[in-house]
Parts: sequence; C-alpha cells; structure tokens
Amino acid sequence: MSKFNFSFINRMTRSTSFALLAVGATFGLPATSVRLSAVMAETPSKLGSLAAFRAIAAEVASSLDKGDLPAAKSRIKDLEVAWDSAEAGLKPRAAADWHQVDKRLDTALQALRAGVPKASDCKAAMAELLKTMDQMAGK
Repeated sequence: MSKFNFSFINRMTRSTSFALLAVGATFGLPATSVRLSAVMAETPSKLGSLAAFRAIAAEVASSLDKGDLPAAKSRIKDLEVAWDSAEAGLKPRAAADWHQVDKRLDTALQALRAGVPKASDCKAAMAELLKTMDQMAGK
C-alpha cells in the first residue's frame, strides 16, 4: 500500500495562510479573522479551490465595511473578470455549484452597480456570496 506525501499540501496551506494574513494586514483585518478565512478558503470544493475568488470577495466586503464604495466597485469588477475567465474550467466540474456561486456574484454586482447603491444591500449580497463560497468548500 502506498503512502501519500502530505508535505506539498502542508507547504501550500502555510503559504496560502501567510499570503492571506498579509492581505488581511493590508486591509486592517484581525489576524484571527484572516486565519479562519484562510482555513475556510483552502478546502477545495467540487469546483476546485475557490481561495483566490474568496480572497477578492473578502476584500470587497472589507471595503464595504469601511464605507469605501468606489474601492468595493473596483474590486468586484476584478472578481467578475476572474470568475468569468475561469468559467470554462470550473463549470464542467460541478455546474450546479458553479451556478449557485455565479447567482450570488450577480446579485452582489447588481447591488454594487445600482443607480444609488444601498450599503445594507451591498453588504448582504457580499455576505451571501462569501457564505455560498464557504458552503462549496464544505463549511
């Protein structure tokens, strides 16, 4: 019986955690919050790892929490482009899961791009998007 070497996974987990800690520090997030997010984002879903998408979504939510709507609008565009670019590789893996995340992303985009965006709607939409991403990761 062969044994699987987990050292690669352990190295990737540590490097992803450190990267997310650095991003969190840049945006003034508490280390415990970022560590929890890192652990949640590292667990792959049927779609594969959503860590990169979740990190961007977390930045959007952080901008909204700070009341920085222009930064949130700018960063959600980055998320939209990244998600759409990855569609061909992600959707065939788990179409139903992909559609759930995509629907939540569309709702967040709609809230942020409204004629007069309401902070509460934007925050709620981002919370739902993050929650859905976390559910896809088995959380």
